[in-house]
Amino acid sequence: MYRPTDEFDARLLDPARLDPAVLGALLARHGWRRRGRGGAAGHYARWTPPGGAGGTSLLVPHDRRFPDSGELLGEALAALAQSAAPSAREVLMGLAVPSDEVCWERAVPDGGSGAAHWVAQEQLRGAARSMLLAGALGTYGRAGYYGARHKRQAEGFVGQVLVGPAAAGRRVTAFVPVRGGRRAVAGLQRALHAARDATDYQRATGGMEAFDAAVELGVCHELAQALIALVRDAEGVRIAVEWSPAAGAPAGCPARPEPVEFSPGDLPALQQAARRYVREEPSLPVRVTGAVVRLRRERPGGPATVRLRVITGADVPQVRVALGEEDYRIAGHAHLVGLPVRVSGRLESRGGFRRITGGRDVTPVQVDEAERDRLLKSLQENLDFFEEACGAEE
Repeated sequence: MYRPTDEFDARLLDPARLDPAVLGALLARHGWRRRGRGGAAGHYARWTPPGGAGGTSLLVPHDRRFPDSGELLGEALAALAQSAAPSAREVLMGLAVPSDEVCWERAVPDGGSGAAHWVAQEQLRGAARSMLLAGALGTYGRAGYYGARHKRQAEGFVGQVLVGPAAAGRRVTAFVPVRGGRRAVAGLQRALHAARDATDYQRATGGMEAFDAAVELGVCHELAQALIALVRDAEGVRIAVEWSPAAGAPAGCPARPEPVEFSPGDLPALQQAARRYVREEPSLPVRVTGAVVRLRRERPGGPATVRLRVITGADVPQVRVALGEEDYRIAGHAHLVGLPVRVSGRLESRGGFRRITGGRDVTPVQVDEAERDRLLKSLQENLDFFEEACGAEE
């Protein structure tokens, strides 16, 4: 989550396009209190900031049937934009982009220095980001351990998420656009409940079978690690998902999902599950096409490796491949003329699926002129690496 909610400009909201029902639902979600009618019976409602905070109240029409509805909605938006209540920003975010919200609340000890609060804030934001990444990974397929697989796509997704402040490391909310992000949030919601059930089973019986079965529901090493980071150094955590009022709940999901809670007592089960997922994930047979970006051999006739920027064949951005003498020579020649190569082997889970073992059958692959020019440019930019490899062959 690299995009703070401060990037959003509330002035871009158009009162003429605002649904009063959506505004009312967001105000209620973020703790604003409805104080009865504020005008003709049944026409309007007055909302006050949460927690008894001072500030301007909002007069919100129930619908757009009345002549002054547009004017009142414009005044409500202006008041929210000027409000000192932290929740006002979150309401405006929900109005600007139909978003599902994921809220993390972390119970941390009171007191401490400013530096301690900063550390807690970074821990919370980092763990929340990791959890959203885990939710995104689950949309590309099921695995107990993803490593580098699908990482580039998942990070692209998380880059579109807006996140609020994490004051003192206690609470942070992420706004995930419904368009493009709903599957990830729905999957994360199911996976969190499955992780909770599996943790309860392990604590009651000592068995890990429930964690094995939970993989099909989106539980994985990455999710377990995010939960561990949240719970560590905290007294407990609570994760809540709220669907966009404008879009409603996705198919197959409860309209009001129950929040999920974890405590320090859950750490042993989560840590055991995280290790188990890495240990049990198998290596994969692959046939990868990629551009050679580095060659390495310590001495003539010695072990040789190449690094490939993957084009097709594996869901990782780069892999390292150990090659025999002839295959290494072919890879070097292909690199010189700007051609990618195709290689077979096994993508190893150890190291995060970044290494192919048993590399063989290296074959240059023809590409169009534009791609070849780009590969040659990359060669020129990394010429030192190639000269190092060639020098080792002499």
